[in-house]
Amino acid sequence: MSNMKELLRTIPQVGKIDFISVRKERKVLPTSLDSVLVSEETGLDGDHYKGRSKKRQVTLIQAEHLVAVASILGKDKIDPLLTRRNIVVSGVNLLAFKNQQFQIGEVVLEMTGLCHPCSQMETNFGAGGYNAMRGHGGITTKVIQGGMIKIDDVVKLL
Repeated sequence: MSNMKELLRTIPQVGKIDFISVRKERKVLPTSLDSVLVSEETGLDGDHYKGRSKKRQVTLIQAEHLVAVASILGKDKIDPLLTRRNIVVSGVNLLAFKNQQFQIGEVVLEMTGLCHPCSQMETNFGAGGYNAMRGHGGITTKVIQGGMIKIDDVVKLL
């Protein structure tokens, strides 16, 4: 039987990138992209966040959580642009990457924390949007190794 340490370092599932976006300025909706260049210094090319603290250079959310948020809000689906996250991933539990590095295409990221919702979720999704996103907001990461990320790239634990 595996011990807990082994279980935490073993993620057989491989995810994929479903959606990429950047926000050129604060308080504006992001722009959807097919690919983006990522650097250790500034995070995603064209994103307003320039990696000042390096703990929130790239934000990710699970596609499966978007389904849960839509269900809570009584909607068929929600537009990932409204979550204000950079990348939507399907097929792997992002929280399993806690304290670990993972790879997307050429890029290596390290989870730095949870990406909690902000009050803008109420505006973007309507009444209850903030609370619907609680626990479903995704993760924040720092860039360990830069490169290109594109739609359909594989997401896997290193």
